[in-house]
Amino acid sequence: MEAYFPILMFVLVGVAIGVLPVAMGFLLGPSRPDSEKLSPYECGFEAFEDARMKFDVRYYLIAILFILFDLEIAFLFPWATIFKDIVATESIKLFGFIEMLVFVTILVIGYVYAWAKGALEWE
Repeated sequence: MEAYFPILMFVLVGVAIGVLPVAMGFLLGPSRPDSEKLSPYECGFEAFEDARMKFDVRYYLIAILFILFDLEIAFLFPWATIFKDIVATESIKLFGFIEMLVFVTILVIGYVYAWAKGALEWE
């Protein structure tokens, strides 16, 4: 059980950092509601269209591409943290480099494909 204590502390500190500011704002902040504060806000003027209006598909495409490439780049961090160990081990030195080279090449091919198809254009 001792080995899990740092993880428990990490989770507790993370929850405290997330919950305490919200709770303090709720408890210590002034609460003076009026009709303007309780009205729906949309760019400084009253809403005039239905809230269920359609969004442009390009918005979703850009968001999905961002998430996709962001998550793929996140896979580079574990490799970078053990890079010194990879280079030090003679048997996997070349394999570790080629493995990441293939990964980055596939990532770049996907990026170039999205760029060539115009998925990154915003008009």
